[in-house]
Amino acid sequence: MDDAITPQIVAEFMARMHLDDEEDGNLERILKASYSDLRRICGDYELADEVFKELVFERSRYAYNDALEYFYTNFLTQINNLNISKALEGDPDESE
Repeated sequence: MDDAITPQIVAEFMARMHLDDEEDGNLERILKASYSDLRRICGDYELADEVFKELVFERSRYAYNDALEYFYTNFLTQINNLNISKALEGDPDESE
């Protein structure tokens, strides 16, 4: 699971946040924590899923800005939608 946060993902997040290279170690730690936490909550998603990746980046942005307590409230709908989507993937009634 730690392999998901590649140097490319860190660079992409840094570019999005307009940050310099001095922060990359801290950002990698934040991104890994966000990835792990959201997989625990939403299900077994990968960063190839753009919606999940966006949530990982947003949670990381909130963590970076010391405002993580606001992330879950502000993104509850997206988190719930991913969670429900993952739960329905295995629902046999869904295919009828």
